[in-house]
Amino acid sequence: MMAGRRYRGESKQRDDMVLRLCDSLIEEFTGEPGISRSRVSYVSDTTGRKEAYIADVLGLGHRQVTRHKHLVVAPRISPDGNYLAYSSYHTGNQNLYLTDLRQSKVTNAISRRRGMNMASAWSPDGRNMIVTLSKDGSPDLYLMDRAGQIKERLTSGAGINTSAFWSPDGSSIVFTSDRSGTPQVYLMNLQTRDTQRLTFEGRENTEPSWSPKGDLIAFSSRVNGQYHIFTMNPKNPKSLQQITSGWGDFESPTWSPDGKQIAFSRKGNSKKQIWVMLKDGREMRLLYNVKGNQSYPQWSRAVD
Repeated sequence: MMAGRRYRGESKQRDDMVLRLCDSLIEEFTGEPGISRSRVSYVSDTTGRKEAYIADVLGLGHRQVTRHKHLVVAPRISPDGNYLAYSSYHTGNQNLYLTDLRQSKVTNAISRRRGMNMASAWSPDGRNMIVTLSKDGSPDLYLMDRAGQIKERLTSGAGINTSAFWSPDGSSIVFTSDRSGTPQVYLMNLQTRDTQRLTFEGRENTEPSWSPKGDLIAFSSRVNGQYHIFTMNPKNPKSLQQITSGWGDFESPTWSPDGKQIAFSRKGNSKKQIWVMLKDGREMRLLYNVKGNQSYPQWSRAVD
Protein backbone atom coordinates (compact mmCIF):
# COMPACT_ATOMS: atom_id res chain seq x y z
CA MET A 1 0.00 0.00 0.00
CA MET A 2 1.34 3.40 -1.01
CA ALA A 3 -1.19 5.51 0.90
CA GLY A 4 -4.43 5.04 2.79
CA ARG A 5 -6.93 6.72 5.10
CA ARG A 6 -9.60 5.49 7.47
CA TYR A 7 -12.82 7.41 8.07
CA ARG A 8 -15.69 6.75 10.46
CA GLY A 9 -19.17 8.19 10.22
CA GLU A 10 -22.83 7.63 9.49
CA SER A 11 -24.10 6.31 6.18
CA LYS A 12 -25.31 9.77 5.18
CA GLN A 13 -21.68 10.93 5.37
CA ARG A 14 -20.46 8.33 2.90
CA ASP A 15 -20.18 10.65 -0.11
CA ASP A 16 -18.23 13.20 1.90
CA MET A 17 -15.84 10.54 3.19
CA VAL A 18 -15.22 9.30 -0.35
CA LEU A 19 -14.43 12.85 -1.50
CA ARG A 20 -12.15 13.41 1.49
CA LEU A 21 -10.28 10.25 0.54
CA CYS A 22 -9.91 11.43 -3.06
CA ASP A 23 -8.56 14.80 -1.99
CA SER A 24 -6.19 13.23 0.55
CA LEU A 25 -4.74 10.82 -1.99
CA ILE A 26 -4.28 13.58 -4.57
CA GLU A 27 -2.38 15.64 -2.02
CA GLU A 28 -0.35 12.59 -0.99
CA PHE A 29 0.82 11.93 -4.55
CA THR A 30 1.01 15.45 -6.02
CA GLY A 31 1.68 17.67 -3.01
CA GLU A 32 -1.36 19.82 -3.87
CA PRO A 33 -4.79 19.57 -2.18
CA GLY A 34 -7.58 18.02 -4.24
CA ILE A 35 -10.66 20.02 -5.21
CA SER A 36 -13.44 17.41 -5.17
CA ARG A 37 -14.90 18.96 -1.99
CA SER A 38 -14.72 22.53 -3.28
CA ARG A 39 -17.89 24.56 -3.84
CA VAL A 40 -19.30 27.00 -6.35
CA SER A 41 -21.65 29.87 -5.52
CA TYR A 42 -23.86 31.18 -8.31
CA VAL A 43 -27.15 32.88 -9.17
CA SER A 44 -30.03 30.84 -10.60
CA ASP A 45 -33.61 31.63 -11.65
CA THR A 46 -34.79 28.06 -11.04
CA THR A 47 -37.64 29.36 -8.84
CA GLY A 48 -38.57 32.10 -11.29
CA ARG A 49 -36.50 34.67 -9.37
CA LYS A 50 -32.75 35.16 -9.38
CA GLU A 51 -31.55 33.77 -6.03
CA ALA A 52 -28.12 32.77 -4.68
CA TYR A 53 -27.13 29.10 -4.52
CA ILE A 54 -24.09 27.04 -3.59
CA ALA A 55 -23.23 23.59 -4.92
CA ASP A 56 -20.37 21.12 -4.70
CA VAL A 57 -18.19 20.92 -7.75
CA LEU A 58 -19.47 17.45 -8.68
CA GLY A 59 -23.10 18.61 -8.73
CA LEU A 60 -24.19 16.22 -5.96
CA GLY A 61 -25.98 18.93 -4.00
CA HIS A 62 -27.44 22.36 -4.76
CA ARG A 63 -28.48 24.57 -1.84
CA GLN A 64 -30.64 27.66 -2.22
CA VAL A 65 -29.25 30.29 0.16
CA THR A 66 -31.44 33.34 -0.48
CA ARG A 67 -35.23 33.53 -0.61
CA HIS A 68 -35.77 37.21 -1.32
CA LYS A 69 -37.97 36.49 -4.35
CA HIS A 70 -36.13 39.27 -6.13
CA LEU A 71 -32.92 39.95 -8.05
CA VAL A 72 -29.71 38.76 -6.34
CA VAL A 73 -26.26 39.29 -7.89
CA ALA A 74 -22.60 38.46 -7.25
CA PRO A 75 -22.66 35.87 -4.42
CA ARG A 76 -19.17 35.46 -2.94
CA ILE A 77 -18.11 32.81 -0.38
CA SER A 78 -15.63 33.91 2.28
CA PRO A 79 -12.21 32.18 2.37
CA ASP A 80 -13.15 30.27 5.54
CA GLY A 81 -16.29 28.99 3.80
CA ASN A 82 -18.60 30.25 6.54
CA TYR A 83 -20.15 33.34 4.95
CA LEU A 84 -21.80 34.34 1.69
CA ALA A 85 -21.79 38.02 0.67
CA TYR A 86 -24.20 39.09 -2.06
CA SER A 87 -26.22 42.06 -3.30
CA SER A 88 -30.01 42.08 -3.50
CA TYR A 89 -32.59 44.52 -4.85
CA HIS A 90 -35.56 43.24 -2.83
CA THR A 91 -35.92 46.48 -0.80
CA GLY A 92 -35.72 48.65 -3.91
CA ASN A 93 -32.07 49.61 -3.36
CA GLN A 94 -29.10 47.40 -4.20
CA ASN A 95 -28.01 46.49 -0.65
CA LEU A 96 -25.15 44.28 0.50
CA TYR A 97 -25.92 41.27 2.69
CA LEU A 98 -24.01 38.62 4.59
CA THR A 99 -25.36 35.15 5.38
CA ASP A 100 -23.75 32.69 7.79
CA LEU A 101 -23.75 29.44 5.79
CA ARG A 102 -23.58 27.37 8.98
CA GLN A 103 -27.27 28.14 9.52
CA SER A 104 -30.16 28.93 7.20
CA LYS A 105 -32.28 31.58 8.90
CA VAL A 106 -30.35 34.79 9.57
CA THR A 107 -29.09 37.23 6.95
CA ASN A 108 -27.60 40.58 7.92
CA ALA A 109 -27.56 43.74 5.82
CA ILE A 110 -24.04 45.15 6.16
CA SER A 111 -24.38 48.07 3.74
CA ARG A 112 -27.60 49.92 2.97
CA ARG A 113 -25.96 53.06 1.71
CA ARG A 114 -27.78 55.01 -0.98
CA GLY A 115 -27.13 53.67 -4.47
CA MET A 116 -24.90 50.75 -5.38
CA ASN A 117 -23.69 48.34 -2.68
CA MET A 118 -21.96 45.63 -4.68
CA ALA A 119 -20.08 42.66 -3.22
CA SER A 120 -16.76 42.21 -4.95
CA ALA A 121 -13.77 40.58 -3.33
CA TRP A 122 -12.87 38.98 0.00
CA SER A 123 -9.36 39.57 1.30
CA PRO A 124 -7.27 36.37 1.48
CA ASP A 125 -7.62 36.33 5.29
CA GLY A 126 -11.41 36.87 5.11
CA ARG A 127 -11.39 39.89 7.41
CA ASN A 128 -12.19 42.53 4.79
CA MET A 129 -13.90 43.02 1.47
CA ILE A 130 -13.44 45.41 -1.39
CA VAL A 131 -16.88 46.61 -2.46
CA THR A 132 -18.28 49.07 -4.96
CA LEU A 133 -20.33 51.89 -3.46
CA SER A 134 -21.95 54.85 -5.22
CA LYS A 135 -23.05 56.73 -2.09
CA ASP A 136 -21.10 59.83 -3.18
CA GLY A 137 -22.05 59.68 -6.84
CA SER A 138 -19.62 57.74 -9.05
CA PRO A 139 -19.23 54.01 -8.24
CA ASP A 140 -15.89 53.63 -6.45
CA LEU A 141 -13.97 50.90 -4.63
CA TYR A 142 -13.90 50.85 -0.83
CA LEU A 143 -12.15 48.67 1.72
CA MET A 144 -14.79 47.43 4.17
CA ASP A 145 -14.67 45.07 7.13
CA ARG A 146 -17.06 42.16 7.58
CA ALA A 147 -19.34 44.27 9.79
CA GLY A 148 -19.85 46.82 7.01
CA GLN A 149 -17.57 49.55 8.37
CA ILE A 150 -15.66 51.46 5.70
CA LYS A 151 -11.93 51.42 6.40
CA GLU A 152 -10.66 53.24 3.33
CA ARG A 153 -11.68 54.59 -0.06
CA LEU A 154 -9.46 53.15 -2.79
CA THR A 155 -10.63 55.05 -5.90
CA SER A 156 -12.12 58.51 -6.22
CA GLY A 157 -14.19 59.73 -9.13
CA ALA A 158 -12.07 58.18 -11.86
CA GLY A 159 -14.90 56.65 -13.86
CA ILE A 160 -16.93 53.62 -12.79
CA ASN A 161 -14.83 51.17 -10.75
CA THR A 162 -16.14 47.66 -10.15
CA SER A 163 -15.32 43.93 -10.09
CA ALA A 164 -12.28 44.01 -7.81
CA PHE A 165 -10.32 40.83 -7.14
CA TRP A 166 -7.50 40.37 -4.60
CA SER A 167 -4.12 38.87 -5.44
CA PRO A 168 -3.38 35.64 -3.52
CA ASP A 169 -0.70 37.37 -1.43
CA GLY A 170 -3.01 40.28 -0.57
CA SER A 171 -0.64 42.93 -1.93
CA SER A 172 -2.62 44.03 -4.99
CA ILE A 173 -6.01 44.01 -6.66
CA VAL A 174 -7.21 43.91 -10.24
CA PHE A 175 -10.46 45.67 -11.11
CA THR A 176 -12.56 47.06 -13.95
CA SER A 177 -12.71 50.79 -14.66
CA ASP A 178 -13.96 52.90 -17.56
CA ARG A 179 -11.72 55.86 -16.63
CA SER A 180 -10.13 55.65 -20.08
CA GLY A 181 -13.53 55.82 -21.80
CA THR A 182 -14.25 52.08 -22.07
CA PRO A 183 -14.23 49.27 -19.46
CA GLN A 184 -10.67 47.99 -19.02
CA VAL A 185 -8.73 45.94 -16.44
CA TYR A 186 -6.44 47.78 -14.04
CA LEU A 187 -3.92 46.71 -11.40
CA MET A 188 -3.52 48.53 -8.06
CA ASN A 189 -0.74 48.10 -5.51
CA LEU A 190 -2.57 48.34 -2.18
CA GLN A 191 0.43 49.69 -0.31
CA THR A 192 1.42 52.49 -2.68
CA ARG A 193 -1.95 52.89 -4.49
CA ASP A 194 -0.02 52.94 -7.78
CA THR A 195 -2.44 51.93 -10.54
CA GLN A 196 -1.69 50.74 -14.04
CA ARG A 197 -3.83 49.71 -16.96
CA LEU A 198 -3.37 46.08 -18.03
CA THR A 199 -5.65 45.68 -21.07
CA PHE A 200 -5.37 47.71 -24.26
CA GLU A 201 -6.87 45.40 -26.90
CA GLY A 202 -10.65 45.51 -27.32
CA ARG A 203 -13.20 48.07 -26.19
CA GLU A 204 -14.58 46.08 -23.26
CA ASN A 205 -12.51 44.00 -20.81
CA THR A 206 -14.21 43.14 -17.51
CA GLU A 207 -14.56 40.73 -14.54
CA PRO A 208 -10.90 39.98 -13.80
CA SER A 209 -10.19 36.92 -11.64
CA TRP A 210 -6.75 36.15 -10.18
CA SER A 211 -5.38 32.61 -10.26
CA PRO A 212 -4.72 31.08 -6.80
CA LYS A 213 -1.13 30.57 -7.93
CA GLY A 214 -0.79 34.28 -8.68
CA ASP A 215 0.63 33.79 -12.17
CA LEU A 216 -2.41 34.64 -14.31
CA ILE A 217 -5.58 36.67 -14.34
CA ALA A 218 -8.60 35.62 -16.39
CA PHE A 219 -11.15 38.13 -17.66
CA SER A 220 -14.00 38.51 -20.11
CA SER A 221 -13.46 40.52 -23.30
CA ARG A 222 -15.86 41.52 -26.05
CA VAL A 223 -14.55 40.38 -29.44
CA ASN A 224 -16.54 41.11 -32.61
CA GLY A 225 -19.76 41.37 -30.61
CA GLN A 226 -19.12 38.17 -28.61
CA TYR A 227 -17.72 37.76 -25.10
CA HIS A 228 -14.69 35.48 -24.73
CA ILE A 229 -12.34 34.65 -21.87
CA PHE A 230 -8.69 35.68 -21.98
CA THR A 231 -5.79 35.09 -19.63
CA MET A 232 -2.79 37.29 -18.96
CA ASN A 233 0.25 37.37 -16.71
CA PRO A 234 -0.29 40.67 -14.83
CA LYS A 235 3.49 41.26 -14.89
CA ASN A 236 3.55 40.87 -18.67
CA PRO A 237 0.50 42.31 -20.50
CA LYS A 238 1.93 41.01 -23.79
CA SER A 239 1.17 37.46 -22.58
CA LEU A 240 -2.51 37.99 -23.49
CA GLN A 241 -4.16 34.79 -24.74
CA GLN A 242 -7.74 34.04 -25.83
CA ILE A 243 -8.71 30.64 -24.41
CA THR A 244 -12.37 30.25 -25.48
CA SER A 245 -13.95 29.77 -28.88
CA GLY A 246 -17.24 28.54 -30.26
CA TRP A 247 -20.86 29.52 -29.78
CA GLY A 248 -22.25 31.81 -27.11
CA ASP A 249 -20.95 34.42 -24.74
CA PHE A 250 -18.31 33.44 -22.15
CA GLU A 251 -18.39 35.55 -18.97
CA SER A 252 -17.55 35.66 -15.24
CA PRO A 253 -14.42 33.46 -15.17
CA THR A 254 -13.49 31.95 -11.78
CA TRP A 255 -10.49 29.75 -10.95
CA SER A 256 -10.53 26.35 -9.30
CA PRO A 257 -8.73 26.31 -5.91
CA ASP A 258 -5.75 24.48 -7.46
CA GLY A 259 -5.45 26.97 -10.32
CA LYS A 260 -5.79 24.31 -13.01
CA GLN A 261 -9.35 24.96 -14.22
CA ILE A 262 -11.66 27.89 -14.91
CA ALA A 263 -15.43 27.88 -14.48
CA PHE A 264 -17.52 30.47 -16.29
CA SER A 265 -21.00 31.42 -17.41
CA ARG A 266 -21.83 30.53 -21.01
CA LYS A 267 -24.88 31.95 -22.77
CA GLY A 268 -26.36 30.55 -25.97
CA ASN A 269 -29.81 29.76 -27.36
CA SER A 270 -31.40 32.04 -24.73
CA LYS A 271 -29.99 29.91 -21.88
CA LYS A 272 -27.13 30.67 -19.52
CA GLN A 273 -25.26 27.82 -17.78
CA ILE A 274 -22.05 27.23 -15.84
CA TRP A 275 -19.28 25.47 -17.73
CA VAL A 276 -15.72 24.56 -16.85
CA MET A 277 -12.46 24.04 -18.77
CA LEU A 278 -8.76 23.61 -18.23
CA LYS A 279 -6.91 26.89 -17.85
CA ASP A 280 -5.71 26.72 -21.47
CA GLY A 281 -9.28 26.32 -22.77
CA ARG A 282 -9.17 22.59 -23.44
CA GLU A 283 -11.74 19.99 -22.31
CA MET A 284 -14.65 22.42 -22.02
CA ARG A 285 -17.72 20.82 -20.46
CA LEU A 286 -21.03 21.69 -18.80
CA LEU A 287 -20.66 21.75 -15.02
CA TYR A 288 -24.31 21.87 -13.90
CA ASN A 289 -27.26 20.68 -15.95
CA VAL A 290 -30.10 22.09 -13.86
CA LYS A 291 -33.35 23.92 -14.51
CA GLY A 292 -33.26 27.58 -15.43
CA ASN A 293 -30.32 29.90 -15.97
CA GLN A 294 -27.14 30.11 -13.90
CA SER A 295 -24.70 33.03 -13.71
CA TYR A 296 -22.07 34.79 -11.54
CA PRO A 297 -20.12 31.64 -10.57
CA GLN A 298 -17.43 31.82 -7.89
CA TRP A 299 -15.31 28.74 -7.13
CA SER A 300 -14.14 28.43 -3.54
CA ARG A 301 -12.01 25.89 -1.73
CA ALA A 302 -13.35 23.19 0.58
CA VAL A 303 -13.42 24.04 4.27
CA ASP A 304 -13.78 21.56 7.11
